[in-house]
Amino acid sequence: MFFDLNIPVNTTASSSGPKKGKGKQQQASNSPQFTAAQLNAIDAHLDLLIHLGYTVICFNQTVNKKIDPKIHVNPLNELLEKLKPRPGILFLKRLSVILDEDSEKGFGLINANTSYFNSYDILSLIPTTQATFALACLTHTLPSPLTTHIISIPLTLPRFPFHLKHTLIRTAIKNGAVFEINYVGALGGESDSILLEAGAAEANGGNAKRNWWAAARELVRVTKGKGLIVSGGVVAQADMRPPRDVANLITLLGLPQDAAHAACTSVPKSLILRAQTRKTYRAVFSEAVLVIPKGYTAPSQLPPVVSTQSRNPSVQLPSVSQPQTSGGQKKRPHDDDIVDSNQKQTGSGTSSGPIGQSGDKKKKRKKNKE
Repeated sequence: MFFDLNIPVNTTASSSGPKKGKGKQQQASNSPQFTAAQLNAIDAHLDLLIHLGYTVICFNQTVNKKIDPKIHVNPLNELLEKLKPRPGILFLKRLSVILDEDSEKGFGLINANTSYFNSYDILSLIPTTQATFALACLTHTLPSPLTTHIISIPLTLPRFPFHLKHTLIRTAIKNGAVFEINYVGALGGESDSILLEAGAAEANGGNAKRNWWAAARELVRVTKGKGLIVSGGVVAQADMRPPRDVANLITLLGLPQDAAHAACTSVPKSLILRAQTRKTYRAVFSEAVLVIPKGYTAPSQLPPVVSTQSRNPSVQLPSVSQPQTSGGQKKRPHDDDIVDSNQKQTGSGTSSGPIGQSGDKKKKRKKNKE
Protein backbone atom coordinates (compact mmCIF):
# COMPACT_ATOMS: atom_id res chain seq x y z
CA MET A 1 0.00 0.00 0.00
CA PHE A 2 1.58 3.25 -1.20
CA PHE A 3 0.45 6.76 -0.33
CA ASP A 4 0.49 10.13 -2.09
CA LEU A 5 -0.88 12.73 0.31
CA ASN A 6 -0.44 15.83 -1.85
CA ILE A 7 -2.47 16.12 -5.06
CA PRO A 8 -2.96 19.87 -5.63
CA VAL A 9 -6.47 20.93 -6.60
CA ASN A 10 -7.21 24.42 -7.94
CA THR A 11 -10.80 25.58 -8.22
CA THR A 12 -12.59 28.47 -9.87
CA ALA A 13 -15.12 30.11 -7.57
CA SER A 14 -18.20 31.77 -8.99
CA SER A 15 -19.55 34.72 -7.02
CA SER A 16 -23.19 35.68 -7.03
CA GLY A 17 -24.30 39.26 -7.48
CA PRO A 18 -24.79 41.64 -4.54
CA LYS A 19 -28.05 41.49 -2.67
CA LYS A 20 -30.14 44.64 -2.86
CA GLY A 21 -31.87 45.94 0.20
CA LYS A 22 -31.56 48.40 3.02
CA GLY A 23 -29.09 47.46 5.75
CA LYS A 24 -27.77 44.43 3.87
CA GLN A 25 -24.13 44.21 2.98
CA GLN A 26 -22.84 42.90 -0.26
CA GLN A 27 -22.13 39.20 0.12
CA ALA A 28 -20.36 36.88 -2.29
CA SER A 29 -21.18 33.21 -2.18
CA ASN A 30 -18.18 31.23 -3.38
CA SER A 31 -19.37 27.99 -4.88
CA PRO A 32 -16.59 25.93 -6.49
CA GLN A 33 -17.31 24.80 -9.98
CA PHE A 34 -15.27 22.25 -11.89
CA THR A 35 -15.42 22.43 -15.63
CA ALA A 36 -15.51 19.37 -17.81
CA ALA A 37 -11.90 19.95 -18.88
CA GLN A 38 -10.76 20.10 -15.25
CA LEU A 39 -12.60 16.90 -14.38
CA ASN A 40 -11.08 15.11 -17.35
CA ALA A 41 -7.60 16.29 -16.36
CA ILE A 42 -8.11 15.12 -12.77
CA ASP A 43 -9.39 11.73 -13.96
CA ALA A 44 -6.35 11.29 -16.19
CA HIS A 45 -4.13 12.30 -13.27
CA LEU A 46 -5.74 9.70 -11.02
CA ASP A 47 -5.57 6.96 -13.65
CA LEU A 48 -1.82 7.48 -14.00
CA LEU A 49 -1.31 7.46 -10.22
CA ILE A 50 -3.22 4.21 -9.89
CA HIS A 51 -1.27 2.72 -12.77
CA LEU A 52 1.99 3.61 -10.99
CA GLY A 53 0.87 1.72 -7.87
CA TYR A 54 -0.65 4.28 -5.47
CA THR A 55 -3.68 3.08 -3.51
CA VAL A 56 -4.28 5.99 -1.07
CA ILE A 57 -4.60 9.41 -2.71
CA CYS A 58 -5.20 12.68 -0.89
CA PHE A 59 -6.50 15.84 -2.61
CA ASN A 60 -4.92 19.00 -1.22
CA GLN A 61 -6.59 22.41 -1.00
CA THR A 62 -4.13 25.24 -0.25
CA VAL A 63 -5.15 28.51 1.42
CA ASN A 64 -2.89 31.55 1.72
CA LYS A 65 -2.36 33.44 5.00
CA LYS A 66 -5.76 33.05 6.69
CA ILE A 67 -8.97 31.04 6.63
CA ASP A 68 -12.12 33.16 6.65
CA PRO A 69 -15.05 30.93 7.65
CA LYS A 70 -17.54 33.34 6.03
CA ILE A 71 -16.22 32.75 2.53
CA HIS A 72 -14.29 29.51 2.91
CA VAL A 73 -15.74 26.57 1.00
CA ASN A 74 -14.52 22.99 0.80
CA PRO A 75 -14.47 22.15 -2.94
CA LEU A 76 -13.19 18.63 -2.39
CA ASN A 77 -16.60 17.30 -1.36
CA GLU A 78 -18.05 18.27 -4.72
CA LEU A 79 -15.01 16.89 -6.52
CA LEU A 80 -15.31 13.44 -4.96
CA GLU A 81 -18.97 13.27 -5.93
CA LYS A 82 -18.21 13.99 -9.58
CA LEU A 83 -15.31 11.58 -9.95
CA LYS A 84 -16.01 8.13 -11.29
CA PRO A 85 -15.80 5.34 -8.71
CA ARG A 86 -12.57 3.40 -8.46
CA PRO A 87 -12.82 0.26 -6.29
CA GLY A 88 -9.91 -0.43 -3.99
CA ILE A 89 -8.71 3.20 -3.98
CA LEU A 90 -9.05 5.42 -0.91
CA PHE A 91 -9.53 9.17 -1.44
CA LEU A 92 -8.81 11.65 1.35
CA LYS A 93 -9.25 15.41 1.76
CA ARG A 94 -6.54 17.72 3.05
CA LEU A 95 -6.34 21.42 3.88
CA SER A 96 -2.99 23.27 3.83
CA VAL A 97 -2.48 26.79 5.18
CA ILE A 98 0.50 28.95 4.15
CA LEU A 99 1.75 30.91 7.16
CA ASP A 100 3.63 34.21 6.79
CA GLU A 101 4.16 37.32 8.92
CA ASP A 102 0.49 38.27 8.70
CA SER A 103 -0.49 34.83 10.02
CA GLU A 104 1.39 35.22 13.31
CA LYS A 105 -1.55 37.01 14.92
CA GLY A 106 -3.99 34.31 13.81
CA PHE A 107 -5.04 32.48 10.69
CA GLY A 108 -8.49 31.11 11.56
CA LEU A 109 -7.50 27.73 13.00
CA ILE A 110 -9.34 28.18 16.30
CA ASN A 111 -11.83 26.10 18.25
CA ALA A 112 -14.71 28.39 17.29
CA ASN A 113 -14.30 27.29 13.66
CA THR A 114 -14.01 23.57 14.38
CA SER A 115 -17.18 22.72 12.48
CA TYR A 116 -15.73 24.15 9.26
CA PHE A 117 -12.75 21.78 9.35
CA ASN A 118 -14.52 18.52 10.22
CA SER A 119 -14.98 17.77 6.54
CA TYR A 120 -11.20 17.50 6.06
CA ASP A 121 -9.32 14.32 6.90
CA ILE A 122 -5.88 15.93 7.33
CA LEU A 123 -4.76 19.44 8.30
CA SER A 124 -1.29 20.73 7.43
CA LEU A 125 0.72 23.93 7.75
CA ILE A 126 3.34 25.50 5.49
CA PRO A 127 5.41 27.92 7.63
CA THR A 128 7.57 30.54 5.93
CA THR A 129 9.00 32.42 8.96
CA GLN A 130 10.77 31.45 12.15
CA ALA A 131 7.84 32.52 14.34
CA THR A 132 5.27 30.54 12.34
CA PHE A 133 7.56 27.50 12.29
CA ALA A 134 7.83 27.56 16.08
CA LEU A 135 4.05 28.07 16.31
CA ALA A 136 3.41 25.08 14.06
CA CYS A 137 5.79 22.78 15.97
CA LEU A 138 4.91 23.72 19.54
CA THR A 139 1.25 24.78 19.54
CA HIS A 140 -0.66 23.26 16.64
CA THR A 141 0.75 19.75 17.02
CA LEU A 142 -0.75 19.30 20.49
CA PRO A 143 -3.86 17.06 20.77
CA SER A 144 -6.95 19.12 19.98
CA PRO A 145 -9.87 19.12 17.52
CA LEU A 146 -7.65 21.13 15.14
CA THR A 147 -4.40 19.23 15.41
CA THR A 148 -2.15 19.60 12.36
CA HIS A 149 -0.31 16.37 11.61
CA ILE A 150 1.78 17.52 8.62
CA ILE A 151 4.32 20.34 8.53
CA SER A 152 5.35 20.95 4.93
CA ILE A 153 8.69 22.73 4.60
CA PRO A 154 9.22 24.99 1.53
CA LEU A 155 12.35 23.33 0.17
CA THR A 156 12.66 25.13 -3.17
CA LEU A 157 13.18 28.67 -1.89
CA PRO A 158 16.56 30.27 -2.71
CA ARG A 159 17.26 30.85 0.98
CA PHE A 160 15.94 28.74 3.79
CA PRO A 161 13.37 30.94 5.56
CA PHE A 162 14.18 29.72 9.11
CA HIS A 163 16.56 27.62 11.15
CA LEU A 164 15.65 24.00 11.83
CA LYS A 165 16.20 23.83 15.58
CA HIS A 166 16.51 20.41 17.16
CA THR A 167 14.20 21.27 20.06
CA LEU A 168 11.34 22.28 17.76
CA ILE A 169 11.81 19.26 15.51
CA ARG A 170 11.90 16.80 18.43
CA THR A 171 8.83 18.36 20.05
CA ALA A 172 6.79 18.14 16.85
CA ILE A 173 7.76 14.51 16.25
CA LYS A 174 7.00 13.64 19.88
CA ASN A 175 3.52 15.15 19.51
CA GLY A 176 2.88 12.94 16.48
CA ALA A 177 3.51 15.37 13.61
CA VAL A 178 5.51 14.53 10.50
CA PHE A 179 7.53 16.61 8.06
CA GLU A 180 6.68 16.39 4.39
CA ILE A 181 9.09 16.23 1.45
CA ASN A 182 7.57 16.84 -1.99
CA TYR A 183 9.68 15.11 -4.62
CA VAL A 184 8.53 17.44 -7.41
CA GLY A 185 11.23 19.89 -6.37
CA ALA A 186 13.96 17.30 -6.91
CA LEU A 187 12.92 17.02 -10.57
CA GLY A 188 12.61 20.76 -11.12
CA GLY A 189 8.94 20.31 -12.00
CA GLU A 190 6.02 22.69 -11.84
CA SER A 191 4.67 23.48 -8.37
CA ASP A 192 1.23 24.54 -7.23
CA SER A 193 0.23 27.97 -8.50
CA ILE A 194 -0.96 29.08 -5.04
CA LEU A 195 2.48 28.34 -3.59
CA LEU A 196 4.10 30.40 -6.34
CA GLU A 197 1.78 33.36 -5.72
CA ALA A 198 2.41 33.23 -1.96
CA GLY A 199 6.19 33.05 -2.38
CA ALA A 200 6.44 29.57 -0.83
CA ALA A 201 7.99 27.96 -3.93
CA GLU A 202 10.53 28.82 -6.62
CA ALA A 203 9.32 29.19 -10.20
CA ASN A 204 12.65 28.57 -11.93
CA GLY A 205 13.16 24.83 -12.34
CA GLY A 206 16.98 24.81 -12.26
CA ASN A 207 17.30 26.97 -9.16
CA ALA A 208 14.44 25.16 -7.45
CA LYS A 209 16.11 21.82 -8.05
CA ARG A 210 19.41 22.98 -6.59
CA ASN A 211 17.73 24.55 -3.55
CA TRP A 212 15.62 21.43 -2.96
CA TRP A 213 18.58 19.08 -2.67
CA ALA A 214 20.40 21.31 -0.19
CA ALA A 215 17.34 21.96 2.00
CA ALA A 216 16.06 18.37 1.93
CA ARG A 217 19.45 17.02 2.98
CA GLU A 218 19.47 19.45 5.91
CA LEU A 219 15.98 18.36 6.94
CA VAL A 220 17.00 14.68 6.90
CA ARG A 221 20.09 15.50 9.00
CA VAL A 222 18.11 17.37 11.67
CA THR A 223 15.28 14.83 11.91
CA LYS A 224 17.73 11.87 11.73
CA GLY A 225 15.39 10.20 9.26
CA LYS A 226 12.46 10.05 11.72
CA GLY A 227 9.00 11.49 11.15
CA LEU A 228 9.34 11.99 7.39
CA ILE A 229 6.83 11.34 4.64
CA VAL A 230 7.32 11.70 0.89
CA SER A 231 4.52 13.16 -1.24
CA GLY A 232 4.23 14.25 -4.81
CA GLY A 233 2.93 17.78 -5.08
CA VAL A 234 2.99 17.19 -8.83
CA VAL A 235 0.95 19.30 -11.23
CA ALA A 236 2.15 17.96 -14.59
CA GLN A 237 1.85 14.29 -15.42
CA ALA A 238 5.38 14.22 -16.84
CA ASP A 239 6.77 14.71 -13.31
CA MET A 240 5.01 11.69 -11.76
CA ARG A 241 7.15 8.85 -10.50
CA PRO A 242 6.27 5.39 -9.11
CA PRO A 243 6.66 4.92 -5.34
CA ARG A 244 9.71 2.65 -5.52
CA ASP A 245 11.56 5.12 -7.71
CA VAL A 246 10.70 7.85 -5.20
CA ALA A 247 12.13 5.72 -2.38
CA ASN A 248 15.36 5.24 -4.33
CA LEU A 249 15.50 8.98 -4.95
CA ILE A 250 15.15 9.77 -1.24
CA THR A 251 18.05 7.46 -0.34
CA LEU A 252 20.36 9.99 -2.03
CA LEU A 253 19.58 12.35 0.85
CA GLY A 254 21.24 9.99 3.33
CA LEU A 255 18.24 7.93 4.39
CA PRO A 256 18.59 4.15 4.72
CA GLN A 257 16.64 2.02 2.29
CA ASP A 258 14.15 0.82 4.91
CA ALA A 259 13.50 4.36 6.18
CA ALA A 260 12.95 5.61 2.62
CA HIS A 261 10.47 2.80 2.00
CA ALA A 262 8.68 3.53 5.28
CA ALA A 263 8.30 7.21 4.29
CA CYS A 264 5.98 6.07 1.48
CA THR A 265 4.15 3.26 3.31
CA SER A 266 4.07 2.81 7.08
CA VAL A 267 4.62 6.41 8.25
CA PRO A 268 1.73 7.85 6.17
CA LYS A 269 -0.49 4.99 7.31
CA SER A 270 0.11 5.72 10.99
CA LEU A 271 -0.39 9.42 10.25
CA ILE A 272 -3.87 8.81 8.82
CA LEU A 273 -4.82 6.68 11.82
CA ARG A 274 -3.71 9.46 14.19
CA ALA A 275 -5.57 12.05 12.14
CA GLN A 276 -8.83 10.18 12.68
CA THR A 277 -8.56 10.78 16.42
CA ARG A 278 -8.86 14.52 15.79
CA LYS A 279 -12.62 14.15 15.33
CA THR A 280 -13.05 12.11 18.54
CA TYR A 281 -10.96 14.37 20.79
CA ARG A 282 -12.59 14.57 24.26
CA ALA A 283 -15.58 12.68 22.96
CA VAL A 284 -18.15 11.16 25.32
CA PHE A 285 -18.72 7.47 24.74
CA SER A 286 -22.00 5.80 25.74
CA GLU A 287 -22.26 2.63 27.77
CA ALA A 288 -21.47 -0.64 26.09
CA VAL A 289 -24.47 -2.43 24.58
CA LEU A 290 -24.51 -6.17 23.98
CA VAL A 291 -25.64 -6.92 20.43
CA ILE A 292 -26.87 -10.48 19.96
CA PRO A 293 -26.79 -11.68 16.34
CA LYS A 294 -29.86 -13.12 14.72
CA GLY A 295 -30.36 -16.86 15.02
CA TYR A 296 -28.11 -17.17 18.09
CA THR A 297 -29.38 -19.56 20.78
CA ALA A 298 -27.79 -19.55 24.18
CA PRO A 299 -26.74 -22.94 25.64
CA SER A 300 -29.08 -24.40 28.29
CA GLN A 301 -26.31 -25.30 30.77
CA LEU A 302 -22.82 -23.95 31.00
CA PRO A 303 -19.99 -26.49 31.38
CA PRO A 304 -18.67 -26.78 34.95
CA VAL A 305 -15.53 -24.87 35.69
CA VAL A 306 -12.81 -27.14 37.05
CA SER A 307 -10.01 -25.43 38.90
CA THR A 308 -6.47 -26.70 38.99
CA GLN A 309 -6.53 -27.13 42.77
CA SER A 310 -9.49 -29.53 42.62
CA ARG A 311 -7.70 -31.65 40.04
CA ASN A 312 -4.50 -32.04 42.11
CA PRO A 313 -5.33 -31.20 45.71
CA SER A 314 -2.10 -32.74 47.02
CA VAL A 315 0.24 -30.73 44.78
CA GLN A 316 1.48 -27.58 46.44
CA LEU A 317 3.88 -25.07 44.94
CA PRO A 318 6.99 -24.43 47.01
CA SER A 319 7.41 -20.94 48.36
CA VAL A 320 10.84 -19.37 48.20
CA SER A 321 10.47 -16.33 50.40
CA GLN A 322 8.49 -17.92 53.25
CA PRO A 323 10.20 -20.44 55.53
CA GLN A 324 6.98 -22.44 55.89
CA THR A 325 4.63 -23.76 53.28
CA SER A 326 0.98 -22.79 52.99
CA GLY A 327 -0.07 -26.04 54.74
CA GLY A 328 1.85 -25.19 57.94
CA GLN A 329 4.44 -27.97 57.51
CA LYS A 330 8.04 -27.15 58.31
CA LYS A 331 10.84 -27.44 55.84
CA ARG A 332 13.08 -30.47 55.95
CA PRO A 333 16.41 -29.41 57.49
CA HIS A 334 19.60 -29.85 55.51
CA ASP A 335 22.51 -32.06 56.63
CA ASP A 336 24.67 -29.03 57.35
CA ASP A 337 22.09 -27.69 59.78
CA ILE A 338 22.08 -31.04 61.61
CA VAL A 339 25.87 -30.98 61.99
CA ASP A 340 25.87 -27.42 63.32
CA SER A 341 23.16 -28.19 65.87
CA ASN A 342 25.07 -31.30 67.13
CA GLN A 343 28.26 -29.29 67.55
CA LYS A 344 26.46 -26.65 69.56
CA GLN A 345 24.95 -29.26 71.86
CA THR A 346 28.28 -30.98 72.64
CA GLY A 347 30.32 -27.78 72.84
CA SER A 348 33.50 -29.60 71.73
CA GLY A 349 35.19 -30.51 68.43
CA THR A 350 34.00 -34.12 68.55
CA SER A 351 30.36 -34.73 67.85
CA SER A 352 28.11 -37.44 69.13
CA GLY A 353 25.67 -39.31 67.03
CA PRO A 354 26.16 -40.95 63.69
CA ILE A 355 29.21 -38.86 62.79
CA GLY A 356 31.05 -39.84 66.05
CA GLN A 357 30.24 -43.50 65.60
CA SER A 358 31.73 -43.51 62.12
CA GLY A 359 34.97 -42.07 63.56
CA ASP A 360 35.19 -44.84 66.19
CA LYS A 361 34.72 -47.51 63.51
CA LYS A 362 37.66 -46.11 61.52
CA LYS A 363 39.95 -46.29 64.60
CA LYS A 364 38.98 -49.92 65.22
CA ARG A 365 39.79 -50.79 61.61
CA LYS A 366 43.28 -49.28 61.94
CA LYS A 367 44.00 -51.29 65.12
CA ASN A 368 42.93 -54.55 63.52
CA LYS A 369 45.26 -53.93 60.55
CA GLU A 370 48.21 -53.36 62.90
